[in-house]
Amino acid sequence: MKYVLVSGGVISGIGKGVIASSTGLLLKTLGLKVTSIKIDPYMNIDAGTMSPLEHGEVFVLNDGGEVDLDLGNYERYLNVTLTHDNNITTGKVYSKVIEKERRGDYLGKTVQIVPHVTNEIQDWIERVARVPVDQSGEEPDVCIVELGGTVGDIESAAFVEAMRQFQFRVGRDNFVSIHVSLVPVINGEQKTKPTQQAIRDLRSLGIMPDLIACRCKLPLEENVIDKISLFCHVGPEQVLAVHDVSSTYHVPQLLENKLLDFLKTRFKLDQISISPNHVNAGSVMWNSWKLLTSGHDRLFQKVTIVLVGKYTHLKDSYISVIKALEHSAMRCGRKLDLQWVEASHLEASMNGTDPLSYHRAWHLVCSANGILIPGGFGSRGIEGMIAAAQWARENNTPYLGICLGLQVAVIEFARHVCGVEHATSEEFVPQSDEHVIVYMPEINKDKLGGTMRLGLRPTIFQPDSEWSKLRKLHKNSKEVLERHRHRYEVNPKYVELLEQKGLTFVGKDEKAERMEIIEKRDHPYFVGVQYHPEYLSKPLRPSTPIFGLVAASAGLLDEFISSGEPVEWTDVSHFNAESALADSSESVEVTSQATIVSTD
Repeated sequence: MKYVLVSGGVISGIGKGVIASSTGLLLKTLGLKVTSIKIDPYMNIDAGTMSPLEHGEVFVLNDGGEVDLDLGNYERYLNVTLTHDNNITTGKVYSKVIEKERRGDYLGKTVQIVPHVTNEIQDWIERVARVPVDQSGEEPDVCIVELGGTVGDIESAAFVEAMRQFQFRVGRDNFVSIHVSLVPVINGEQKTKPTQQAIRDLRSLGIMPDLIACRCKLPLEENVIDKISLFCHVGPEQVLAVHDVSSTYHVPQLLENKLLDFLKTRFKLDQISISPNHVNAGSVMWNSWKLLTSGHDRLFQKVTIVLVGKYTHLKDSYISVIKALEHSAMRCGRKLDLQWVEASHLEASMNGTDPLSYHRAWHLVCSANGILIPGGFGSRGIEGMIAAAQWARENNTPYLGICLGLQVAVIEFARHVCGVEHATSEEFVPQSDEHVIVYMPEINKDKLGGTMRLGLRPTIFQPDSEWSKLRKLHKNSKEVLERHRHRYEVNPKYVELLEQKGLTFVGKDEKAERMEIIEKRDHPYFVGVQYHPEYLSKPLRPSTPIFGLVAASAGLLDEFISSGEPVEWTDVSHFNAESALADSSESVEVTSQATIVSTD
């Protein structure tokens, strides 16, 4: 087993997750089987109770694990299925150690950070690294370990020490350390001092970086590479320049030559027996990846989607939604123009306190090709979301509601079509006689952590739903498997009334008791899903409900359904050729450079 440690210095959110994912992707192109582990030094057991505005999106796995958003990056880049054990936190490690101490596993010894906590971390990594994560069902060849936060933080001290010991446990030929640092530009000059200091800190803790990935706005100048090499005790070929690019999907190509050359030598990959089938699959995947990313840069025609959310101040709160929209836009041959609207800005009260924000928000909603309302919790901004759903329904604007977005659409329909004047959710107004959204009866109301309806669950398309556009996109499948994360559901008492008035529940759970999908028949695309389709979206296999929204917004949905094409890519080369011939008469959108970020 080979291990690659990715750590970071200078600042948090420097892009370790993208670089870790890109490293794994490049190793997969060689035919190797790759898995990933994310270490988060916080005391929480998992990310489930953390605010999206503080730590970004909570990503949900098949097994119901609520984990850091970087695991979403790993799954998207590597096409793997991870488990909750692939996310290590201080809380999890300490819980394990204390549990062992209570059982008497330490035979009366004084339990200490070293060796007991550090050994638990190392054992965890070795155990999880050997768990199969792809369709082959075989043990991985390489494990990418990303250490969250910034080296030098007191929270990560035990993990840094564990990795210092780990490099000797597995041996030099099986361990590579990549340190991600920042090269800021001051008055036009690229400065290396922050990187020098970050490497000095890392070396003082016993880890000698093999590769230094330097984040910078523009490509590193040769003299800067030489200076970093000189003062950081690495060769120039070990300094990786990772500048801002139009899409983070270009990062693997930035790293390809230097990174792979070093890893091939250090890991002695020429001595490893790799299945020809895996080598061929890796080559095909890499060619598809390059065709997709280069084709994306040649797109001119835009599709404008408005995201009406509660956490728009931190875009990482919706990172999987953003990526899923990008995947679908590429599949439609369109450049995504994503506009952000804070839900509270659409509420009537905002017109009195901040009319500029109010009118700007409504201008974006009214001029959008499509509207998406993602998941969230709490009552803030709900009336604005309801107003956006009403606009989409009444003006035939394509609409997709995800989790909370479904519940908002149901409340809006109940109020304005069904005559349930004060329709609301038990989450927003606990005391009401008109709860169209209620707490699920099996959910623990006192304990919040890990108590929601979580993980991969089936949704069954109902009889006589063959007309559904979403079902047609699913090739008239009888069921779909999607990941869930919610505490509230549609009140069964109102289902009959809602359906009589035209809001059809085309998908339900396996017992036909829980409402999973809503759709309006007489609308270009008005869909709500209780699950989170964004979690399973991949660049070459876009999410079906989100693809439906983007295709409808671009005016392509009916044509696509009639063609019988699958949503997932079958031949990416067509995309590259077609995008190069895109209608150049369209105004070309100037896209700002994408900053590679990772919220730690």
